[in-house]
Amino acid sequence: MNEWGPELAVLLGLVEGLTEYLPVSSTGHLILVGHAVGFTGEVASSVEISIQLGAILAVIVYEWDKIKTLAGRAYRDQIGFRHMAAERAHSSWTLLLQESFRLHPSLWFIVGIGLAFLPAALVGVLAHGWIKAHLFTPDTVALSSIAGGLVILAVEAMKDRPRIKELPQVTLSHAWWIGLAQCASLIPGMSRSGSTIVGGLLVGLDRKVATEYSFFLALPTLVAATLYQFLKSHALMSQADLLALGIGLVVSFLTAWAVIALFMGFVKRHTLRAFAYYRMALGALVLYVFAG
Repeated sequence: MNEWGPELAVLLGLVEGLTEYLPVSSTGHLILVGHAVGFTGEVASSVEISIQLGAILAVIVYEWDKIKTLAGRAYRDQIGFRHMAAERAHSSWTLLLQESFRLHPSLWFIVGIGLAFLPAALVGVLAHGWIKAHLFTPDTVALSSIAGGLVILAVEAMKDRPRIKELPQVTLSHAWWIGLAQCASLIPGMSRSGSTIVGGLLVGLDRKVATEYSFFLALPTLVAATLYQFLKSHALMSQADLLALGIGLVVSFLTAWAVIALFMGFVKRHTLRAFAYYRMALGALVLYVFAG
């Protein structure tokens, strides 16, 4: 099963859907599965990123009510902010913004998502070629998986009580630090979801809020990465290849939707330690297999 087609599309769609929103690295798993079945090269690299679109649609469907409500409130908030700024044209901008943070939380939540998106986007654009050429390997995935597992265990061992228990309480400062944490996910095996959830826990979000914020931050991050990769390499794919990709997208959508629902229930009652142990065991196994 080393040639791109419907069978491989179903397999990779399942892997993407199962791993995108868990703190275990979907890219890392796709790389490992690709090497295991002999699916490597330019088309493989393109598929590994493009197939994320199915998972993107899954989180949009799952969070649709919140996204719609948030967008409506943000639209009204920006109108309110413009009116307030016009009425207080000679007031201090510091005081104006402080009051707006209190009165227009949905607007600043959206701004915060954009702010959190920027660090990884900038680093990704600058280093994408080097990362793809040098780090898309099983050894990198194995070592990153182990390192990420140790980080999760260390963060879960901290005794500080979470201060942020609702999404609207996430400030621009929180967003910036979570965005910086997301930069670690550019290393295959570190996990976008894991990096952002850990970043959220470190700045005081409780586990449920950190997980849900990770879902929201996934939208601009995955959309940008998917469109960039697809526009760059779609010429490599034939019509049959694109049809297979469509099959993979459907599979990843359905699988990711189910995983999101289950994971949200899981984090309300459990820590992330199980994922840390899984990551470490997977990393050790990969090192053993590929070293042998």
